[in-house]
Amino acid sequence: MDDIARHNQQRWEALAQAGIEYSRPILDLTANSARQLVDPYGVMGDVRGKDVLCLASGGGQQSAAFGLLGAHVTVLDFSATQLERDREALTHYGLDARLEQGDMRDLSRFADASFDLIWHAFSISFIPDTSPVFDEVARVLRPGGWYHLAWHNPFVHGLDDREWNGTGYPLKLPYVDGQVQVDPTWDVDGPDGVKRPVEGPHEFRHILSTVINGLIGRGFVLRGLWEDYTGDPTAQPGTWEYYLAVAPLALVLWARYQPE
Repeated sequence: MDDIARHNQQRWEALAQAGIEYSRPILDLTANSARQLVDPYGVMGDVRGKDVLCLASGGGQQSAAFGLLGAHVTVLDFSATQLERDREALTHYGLDARLEQGDMRDLSRFADASFDLIWHAFSISFIPDTSPVFDEVARVLRPGGWYHLAWHNPFVHGLDDREWNGTGYPLKLPYVDGQVQVDPTWDVDGPDGVKRPVEGPHEFRHILSTVINGLIGRGFVLRGLWEDYTGDPTAQPGTWEYYLAVAPLALVLWARYQPE
C-alpha cells in the first residue's frame, strides 16, 4: 500500500467512525429493495449461486443485498471499520460472506476467473490511476461476467456545493485525468443529526475517455451508462440538494467482460 492509499485509508476510517451514510448498515432490506439497491437499472439478471465481489464496497449495504439475492459474496475494502459494518449487516440477516481487507488495485489473493460479477462502489476516484484496477478486474472476472462501476462525474469534479455565487458554481480545475483535489472537507450527518466537518480523502478525476477506452481495451462491452441524478431542482439554491440537480455527482456504468 502506497502513501496515497495509507492516507485515504486513514481518512475513510475517520469518515466511517463519524457515521458517514456509506458506512451505515442497511438492516431493513427485502429481496425487492435489495435488487433496487444494487441494480436500479435492471441490468444484471439473476445472481443466485453466482460469485460476486463487492470491490472497495464495505459498509454493510451491498454485501447484504447480494446475500439476500442468493449470491456467494466476497467483500474487499481497505477500511477495517467498513468491513465491521458488513459483519453487522450479515449477522443481522443470518448471512455469510468472505470479508477481505486490502487495496482495490491488488486482487492477487483471488485466482483468475474467480467471479461472475464485480460490483465496484463509488471508490475508484480515490486512486490516481484506473489502469491497475481494470487489469485486475479483467483478470478475476469470468468471460461473460458483469462489471458495475460508479465514479465521480468528471465534468463536475472540483465543484464545491458551498461555493454557490448566486448564479452557479465556478469551475476551477483543468479537465485533466488524474487531477487531484486534495483533502476536501466532508460534512457528515452524525447519529444525532448534527453535521460535522471531517477531512476527506485525496480524490482524483478520471475522465470519460480514460474510463470507457480503458475498459474497451481490456475486452469489456459497455451495456449502459447513466448519470446518478438525485438532486432537487426546486430546492433552495446553495443547498446540497440543489447542487446535485445542477451537478450530478456520479456516473454509473455496467459492462460485460467479453475478451473474445
